[in-house]
Amino acid sequence: MKGGESKAETKKADNKLSVKKKGVGADKVSKKAGKKEKATKDPNKPKRPASAFFVFMEEFRKQYKEKHPNNKSVSVVSKAGGDKWKSLTEAEKAPYVAKAEKRKSEYNKSLQAYNKKKAEGANAAEEEEEESDKPKFEVNDDEDEDESGEEDDNE
Repeated sequence: MKGGESKAETKKADNKLSVKKKGVGADKVSKKAGKKEKATKDPNKPKRPASAFFVFMEEFRKQYKEKHPNNKSVSVVSKAGGDKWKSLTEAEKAPYVAKAEKRKSEYNKSLQAYNKKKAEGANAAEEEEEESDKPKFEVNDDEDEDESGEEDDNE
């Protein structure tokens, strides 16, 4: 308690210093962990289907461009489409929702087929790896024995 400082004030100061020390080390670790490689996307994977709003926007863009051929701003078209979508009733949105549901069911079917093919391909790749795990000299020895006829007792 020299110098008029209380115990609580010195504890607070010590805690702040210790937090800063921990923070410095944590920054270095997070930078190293953040350098992971980005996963590559499979070009054969089916794309997700558009939602009901985007199905509506496909149609709306065509109509809007016919009415306003000089307008080339994407943001203006998007804002107008959003406002129009908000003003639609559930009955007016129903055809777009139905189209979106149809696309979603088709997507699910194609995704299942894709996953099945991918799983079959992974199984085939694993089988090839198992075969290639055998050392090369053993493979050559087996072939040599078969050719020489030394182990043809079974035939």
